[in-house]
Amino acid sequence: MKVVVVGCTHAGTAAVRELLMKHPETEVDVFERREDISFLSCGIALYLEGTVGRLEDMFYATPASLEALGPHVHVHLKHDVLSIDAADHRILAENLKTGNQQHYQYDKLVMATGSYPVVPPISGVSIPRVLMCKNYDDARRIKESAKDAEHIAIVGGGYIGVELAEAYSRNHKQVTLINGVSPLLSHYVDLPLSHEISEALTTRGVELKANTVAKHFDSDDQHVFIQTDKGEIQADLAVVCVGFRPMTELLIGQVDMNPDGSIHVNDYMQTSNPDIFAAGDAVAVHFNPTGKDAYAPLATNAVRQGMMAGANLFKPTIKYMGTQATSALKLYDHNLGVTGLTLAHAKRNHLSAASVTMTDDFRPPFMPDTVKITMVLVYDTDDRRILGAQFYSQYDIVNAANLISVMIQNRNTIDQLAYVDMLFNPNYDKPWHYLNLLGQLAVTQADNTTA
Repeated sequence: MKVVVVGCTHAGTAAVRELLMKHPETEVDVFERREDISFLSCGIALYLEGTVGRLEDMFYATPASLEALGPHVHVHLKHDVLSIDAADHRILAENLKTGNQQHYQYDKLVMATGSYPVVPPISGVSIPRVLMCKNYDDARRIKESAKDAEHIAIVGGGYIGVELAEAYSRNHKQVTLINGVSPLLSHYVDLPLSHEISEALTTRGVELKANTVAKHFDSDDQHVFIQTDKGEIQADLAVVCVGFRPMTELLIGQVDMNPDGSIHVNDYMQTSNPDIFAAGDAVAVHFNPTGKDAYAPLATNAVRQGMMAGANLFKPTIKYMGTQATSALKLYDHNLGVTGLTLAHAKRNHLSAASVTMTDDFRPPFMPDTVKITMVLVYDTDDRRILGAQFYSQYDIVNAANLISVMIQNRNTIDQLAYVDMLFNPNYDKPWHYLNLLGQLAVTQADNTTA
């Protein structure tokens, strides 16, 4: 079998590894327009703040390591796939170093092209001193540009924007975080936790421009000028990170896609064309809290989908269980873990949803020290099914999001969370585990609402 893999970051790398582990004799051609593969962009903020000394350590595979997996594996770096002809089972690729173009036939194709950083419709966004944050080259440019910058403006209030704001504030830079009309981290947390996180940033010197829309960039040799709907902001450097969109133009009209441009796949990562599989940021996930397709560009989803695409190319083998889009963030001395739907997103999806919030010590008061944990649980008032959760604390509580993720996937209820077996040890919790207590609070609320 001849297999072509288009794109080789997380999903592409995972697909090649899994395919060749099971079928090492497969002929595989991998096409990557960059000069590298498998870059962990989630480590960019750690590199910028100095926690990670070498950006090169963010790569976890090399072209040579993939080619060593089988005798017929060819990784084509600096090759741009110009077109995919699904009817004739071939692609056209250009060698970006020589300009030569060549057709390649395939029996099966894996689409792992990933995503673009969203470029907002702002004039001047491509001028010097205005940078994007996505890949290895972006990280190098940001690090170099920030050496002599005292004031850095960040546009975007998602994970990347918050992580960059923290990284630069730790390095004693003046930081302005410009966030648009949605609350900070609104994709991940509801309003009360959004306010807590905003306060964590501002108390450490980050200037938060909430509900502020950037409209225009201009610059001179030393500064960038950001015109917003609330006046001008002057900084030495601006980093724009307002989200991602799927890179799927090569398959438009050839496979089924969602309105946002993400590719729809079945339970085996197969597109509507049986010989084309897709994985990673180019693909919609099966979002279990709603039962619908959703766009959730996370490395965890990409690796999982890529592995399944590689495993299922020869025959359906591993069925996709869907995702809860579980994720985490380290913010100064606090930890944030989230999974599933926020209350706002649940209502936006027309679910009959409610939530409870609990703040409590994570272990008994007789222990020499303890810290508060804040927990939010979102549930469906009709069937009492758990829809989502948010956890925030100095205590490393993020794995609680993993447990709730499994419960959402299994369609467990607040009643089951209230009484599910949990360990007790005073070093870690109280006789009633904090997750049990959270479930019991939700049960009490739900019972009183329906009484």
